Amino acid sequence: MHAPVIGAGEDGEVNARDRDGEGRARNARPRDGLGRPLPYGAEGVERQPEGVVRSPGETVAEAQRLLDAGMPFHAHEVFEDAWKSGPGEAAPLWRALAQLAVGLTHCARGNAVGGARLLRRGAAALAGLDQPHDAAAPAADTESGPESGPESGSDAGHETGPGAGSPAGPGVPYGMDLGGIVRWARELAGRVEGGAVVDAAAEAPMLAGGSVRA
Repeated sequence: MHAPVIGAGEDGEVNARDRDGEGRARNARPRDGLGRPLPYGAEGVERQPEGVVRSPGETVAEAQRLLDAGMPFHAHEVFEDAWKSGPGEAAPLWRALAQLAVGLTHCARGNAVGGARLLRRGAAALAGLDQPHDAAAPAADTESGPESGPESGSDAGHETGPGAGSPAGPGVPYGMDLGGIVRWARELAGRVEGGAVVDAAAEAPMLAGGSVRA
């Protein structure tokens, strides 16, 4: 199961002439910071590159940067890259986070019903992952478990910053507080359902803390 794709189908079929640098079909219409299509020739926000392989820490940092900038649409593409390029065991985590970013995008676009639904769905998926890890597994073992993948190897132990290394314990994979993120999503969904107008940057969650910035 994949997170909903924003943009596909909402502005018609992809132009047969629109291809990316590798020949894949990709609508070339410019988009704004929330991924909404703009007329051809308009000045839009640079599209997020697809298929980028990042370490978990790099994924968290790049997604946080985009969320803070009020661009959850772009952040969801970063999470999507992580679940498609990383180990299968970690895919549910990145997929749920992508779903939350999609939900925030829809909320900021004014789609309260769809946005709140996606926030609750993503929160439920994350809540299911917020379970204690196997106590027998070394907490800092970067060579085994869900965190192993493209980033593992001779340089895996040198990663620093948010999410460096492997999950540190229950609810904090790669430095993220899943319980806090779940609470953020459910609280925002409730306010959106009550008619709140959402500013994507102001409502951006802190992935390392699971709450909105002051």
